[in-house]
Amino acid sequence: MDFEDSEYNETQSNNPIVVKYRKCVALYGYYLDKCTPHIRWRWIALFVSNVLFFLRVVYGQGWYVICYSLAIYLLNQFLGFLTPKFDMSLQQDEENKELESGERSEEFRPFIRRLPEFKFWYNSMRATLVCVVMSCFQVFDIPVFWPVLVVYFIILFFLTMRRQIQHMMKYKYIPLDIGKKSYVARN
Repeated sequence: MDFEDSEYNETQSNNPIVVKYRKCVALYGYYLDKCTPHIRWRWIALFVSNVLFFLRVVYGQGWYVICYSLAIYLLNQFLGFLTPKFDMSLQQDEENKELESGERSEEFRPFIRRLPEFKFWYNSMRATLVCVVMSCFQVFDIPVFWPVLVVYFIILFFLTMRRQIQHMMKYKYIPLDIGKKSYVARN
C-alpha cells in the first residue's frame, strides 16, 4: 500500500499543473509572510477594500444580502478578537481558591486572544475579496428590502457589544492596547 501511495505521489509531483499550483501556493505564502509585520498597511488595505465594496453595493444598488453577510461575519471576527482564549470564569475560580487557601500567586497572566490579530485581518480580507467576486455575478443579487437589514445589523451590533463590554467589566480585562501606559527607559 505504501508503495502505491509513493507511486501516486511521484506521478502527481511530475504533473505540470500540480507543480504550478505548488509554486503559486509558495509565492502566496511568501508574500503573506512579507506583509505580516506591516500591521498598519494591512488594516488600511482592508479598510480600502471594504470601502470599495461598499461603494460597489451603493452605486450598483444590489448585493445587499452579500453586504449584510459580510457585516455579520466581520462582527463575528471582531468578537473573536475581543474575547479571551481561556474561560475567564475558570481563572476567577482559581483565584478565589488561592485567596481562600492564603496562597496568592502573583504570576503575570497576559491577555491571549481567541482570534489573533493576523488571523482576524486575514479572515476579514479573504471574506471581503470573496464578497467582491460574488458581487460580479448577477445571480447573487437577491432582491431584499435593505433598510430592514441595516436596522437589524445595528440592533445586533449594539446587543452583542453590550454583552461583550459587560463580560469585560465583570472579569476586569482590556483586550485593546488603547490607553495602556508605555514605559520609557531612563538613563
